[in-house]
Parts: sequence; structure tokens; C-alpha cells
Amino acid sequence: MLSDIERKVLRILINCSKYNKTPTIKELCTWTGRNETGIYHVLESLAERRYIEWTVKNPEEIVLLKTNEILV
Repeated sequence: MLSDIERKVLRILINCSKYNKTPTIKELCTWTGRNETGIYHVLESLAERRYIEWTVKNPEEIVLLKTNEILV
């Protein structure tokens, strides 16, 4: 089960993907009210759970893998 912040970030990623846009780390910080370190932890968690593909080496490159089961 996803935490509230994980679900929020995933919703942002899904909504942005509808417009073929990937939000920057700075935008995610602004939209969630978290700092960069907090966003990195959330993205790492989502990547471990295979909701997204993401690495610290390329922090602006986020690829959605699963979207159908998160909006519950």
C-alpha cells in the first residue's frame, strides 16, 4: 500500500504524462511541499515497488510503469 505522499507524487506523474511532460524535481518539490531529499526518497520507494523507473544518476528522467492500481 502506498503512503499519501507516494500516491500524491504518482498522481502528479500520471497527470503530467497526459500532456507528455515529466515534472522536474523542483516542480515536484513545489507541488508537494517537500524538499529535494524528501522527493528523492519518495521516488526511490516508487522505483523499488516498480511503479516507476528512476535513478539518482538521472533524477529528471522518470518513466511510469504502473498506473492502473494506484488511484484507489
